[in-house]
Amino acid sequence: MDIDEDIRDSSTPEAPATKISRQQILTLISMASINFSSMICYSILGPFFPNEAKKKGVSQAMIGLIFGIYALCTLVGSLILGKYIVQIGAKFMIVAGLFISSGSTVLFGFLDQVSDGTVFIVLCFITRCVNAIGFSAAVTSSFAVSAKVFPEHIATVLGFMEIFTGLGLILGPPLGGWLYQSFGYEIPFVFTGCLLFATVPLNLWILPSFDAVPSQNSFLRLCTRIKILLICFVVFTLSSGIGFLDATLSIFAIEKLNLSAGSVGLLMIGLSLPYGAASPIFGVISDKYPSIRKWMMVVGGMATAVSFCFLGPLPVFHIRSQLWLTVLMLIVVGFSLCLTCIPTFAEMITCAHENGFEEGLSTLGLVSGLFSAVWSAGMFFGPTIGGYITQALNFEWSAGVQGALAFFAALLQVIYFTIEDIQKKSQKANRTDVSSSQGEKSPLLPKTDHLTVDVR
Repeated sequence: MDIDEDIRDSSTPEAPATKISRQQILTLISMASINFSSMICYSILGPFFPNEAKKKGVSQAMIGLIFGIYALCTLVGSLILGKYIVQIGAKFMIVAGLFISSGSTVLFGFLDQVSDGTVFIVLCFITRCVNAIGFSAAVTSSFAVSAKVFPEHIATVLGFMEIFTGLGLILGPPLGGWLYQSFGYEIPFVFTGCLLFATVPLNLWILPSFDAVPSQNSFLRLCTRIKILLICFVVFTLSSGIGFLDATLSIFAIEKLNLSAGSVGLLMIGLSLPYGAASPIFGVISDKYPSIRKWMMVVGGMATAVSFCFLGPLPVFHIRSQLWLTVLMLIVVGFSLCLTCIPTFAEMITCAHENGFEEGLSTLGLVSGLFSAVWSAGMFFGPTIGGYITQALNFEWSAGVQGALAFFAALLQVIYFTIEDIQKKSQKANRTDVSSSQGEKSPLLPKTDHLTVDVR
């Protein structure tokens, strides 16, 4: 693989403004309902489940693994389902995925009735795995469908969708904490599971069917591009940080900041509110000025690194953990994660098309599946390794590790994009020299076969 092969002109002409169609409106409604309901179901665990699991005799490392196994199964499901999205059908994947995810969410709410220890842990793993398969089907297909219906405004639509992702993440923790404190363990899962199930008939009704031809391209060919691999690593660090906070922030806030479960839910709004609010703005900027997408990812990564280091903060700074500092850093993390995340999906699709992948649902399924798989890998790494480091050392050092990952990803991007710019200038200079040399070799006067002078 050569960086030179990955170099393309990222600037593309703006598409003329067109009136949004009825199918596009219905697709937006469908995707919004999927993002909102799925994120509520995902985020309600944060404020109370880690503490409830500790009462069941589950260690911090095992709690992290329970959070992480969800992402691991989503990773596997995304790769398989993304590859066969055309054969399965995009609409069927969404509807079936929502049905499976809603049912397993409700079942998870009755696990407090089982005995402590091994039985509880095993059933947690089983229900989380089934839930993850359903989630991966719905989300992988929804990304591909969004890109299919809005090919010229991918980042803008993704930013719009992230509003509802942010709303789900905002409402999930406080709603889960309040329902848990008011009604006990079961009700948060039953309520959100039924909410997710309500989206099944909605999507059956409003989503159109998508016909496409299966592609011979593979994930392996897609991953031979250095730029694709680099963006995948960026996505990995983003989801790793979010997954780490899901599994560890609540216990840190309860033990170090003396907050209740309900207050922890409000604390997590500091992360999701700025993320959701900034998403549409960064989406529009990304689509309008595609040439700055790479620097959006770099700046966002650097800001994420700094904010994670001060979230605890790191013991080397000799700063005591304080509520105001934690809230401030969560807000910065929310903005910086959004700044980094929004351009990534559009950049992956652009890179795939520039390298010979046809423009169709099959390619979108591959890119969407890879994106979801890498995101899930980070969501597995963050809670699992983060939970282990938190148990072995403390939350402060574990947050610092997440910051180091974000900094490393940003540094790799700076190196790659700098080399890319240098090679672009070199290629441009070479083309100019070739044109000049050809101009010098051309005759000043047109050639004539014979020059005849008639002297009289």
